[in-house]
Amino acid sequence: MKNIILCGAPGCGKGTQAEFIVAHYGLTHLSTGQLMRSVAASGSELGNLIDSYISQGHLVPDDVTIRLLEEYIGQLPADTKGLIFDGFPRTLNQAVQLERLMKKRGDTNAILIDINVPEDELIRRLLERGKTSGRSDDSDISIIRERLAIYHDQTRPVDDYYELHDKYARIQGLGTISEIFGRISRILNKIY
Repeated sequence: MKNIILCGAPGCGKGTQAEFIVAHYGLTHLSTGQLMRSVAASGSELGNLIDSYISQGHLVPDDVTIRLLEEYIGQLPADTKGLIFDGFPRTLNQAVQLERLMKKRGDTNAILIDINVPEDELIRRLLERGKTSGRSDDSDISIIRERLAIYHDQTRPVDDYYELHDKYARIQGLGTISEIFGRISRILNKIY
């Protein structure tokens, strides 16, 4: 199985690029953010717990995230070509846990693609998306700044982890959607 981890700060375009990768390479898109929002909207006890973190712009605890991810991956068809992890792993512990989970499944072929976008552009994109997404974490500047601070503090070490294991590529996230996808494709075509 081929696995791609799309990484970058909130608003960098991970979800948009994942759609292009799915269409071109036939991989399965796993957005932990969408998975979390779906569970949060369920109104279950777990959903309410997840919502209490998301609505404040905080990360859901690793143990909850890993449990949901493991359930999701366990339900995939056997002929799944690979996964695009969008927004996961977000902490060093999650990266280590993901590597363990994938190794247990026999899937060690992964690369992290870091989509780099300047912070002022990220804020602009998130505020714009907040006008139509209905997501409270996209329409409040203080929550956006909190999300970006958490990203820098907790998610950047994930980049270092994958770079150390020779599974890291960084691309410029400015330009048209097609230009950015072209940069990602050049990396993936060399590997896959």
